[in-house]
Amino acid sequence: MQRCLLLVILLLSGLAAAQPIQLTTGEWPPFHGERLPYQGVATRIVSEAFALEGIEVQWQFLPWARALQMAALGQRSGSAVWRRNPERERLFFYSEPILTTQNYLFHRKQLDFDWQTLADLRGLRLGATRGYFYGHAFEQAEAAGLLNVQRINSDEVAFRQLLGGRIDLFPLSRVVALHLLSERFTAAERARLSFHPKPLSSHRQYLLLSRQVEGNAALIQRFNRGLARLQASGKVARYLLEVQQPLSLAP
Repeated sequence: MQRCLLLVILLLSGLAAAQPIQLTTGEWPPFHGERLPYQGVATRIVSEAFALEGIEVQWQFLPWARALQMAALGQRSGSAVWRRNPERERLFFYSEPILTTQNYLFHRKQLDFDWQTLADLRGLRLGATRGYFYGHAFEQAEAAGLLNVQRINSDEVAFRQLLGGRIDLFPLSRVVALHLLSERFTAAERARLSFHPKPLSSHRQYLLLSRQVEGNAALIQRFNRGLARLQASGKVARYLLEVQQPLSLAP
């Protein structure tokens, strides 16, 4: 009888362990996208890192604010990918960094533009996507009125305003920007744009697992092990390179 009971417990434990975890994310091509190959490169990295630990991931694509809220409340196991800040640290366990994004200042080629410090941007009209974070120095300069920043509803609209001469500069992740330009803009439009080689800001991106979900403290460690194995195999670097190689401003 005891042996039968033990067998039932082991079988139930195995079934519980086999249950996939549910993670949220949003649309952020080429890193995340419900209709992209592998649902985006960051989605792929997270899924494959977990798979190396024998864990299946189910993804739910939502508006970003809702994706974070559901994970914070424990309605889903976690969310990816996000930068680090003190408020989120109170709500989530953070993984090791998955990737790093850098924002560059895009401009029309006809603008004779160079910069070294934020003071060099005074007098220029900057676009910035509503809700995006561009680094503490930029945010403080914007709040103090030292920079002429216009918050815009989407990256695509910002690029159209840039092409139309309504703004002079627009900061965005180079990979995200070039993917958007290749998908939504013509070769002639892309040929009119360039970006400064000095990054405006750099941000590490992480998987967040909710502190409200039992077992997530151990789960984040398992993910980190899987991520380290995936990085050591060279696949993370290869996946990131694969999404960057086809992207260019050249017509």
